[in-house]
Amino acid sequence: MTDLIVKSGVRETVDDHPISADFYEALDEKVEELLEDAARRAEANERQTVMPQDL
Repeated sequence: MTDLIVKSGVRETVDDHPISADFYEALDEKVEELLEDAARRAEANERQTVMPQDL
């Protein structure tokens, strides 16, 4: 699996909280699902381009 998130960006966003090592993997899986759903929505709307409204 490709890493879709940037760990330093996540740490910077939630800098007041510790982050467990397995959180990154779970977040990456959620992002992958979100992207796959967006691609399916674009296809359902007969587009090749994934757009913000597909989220």
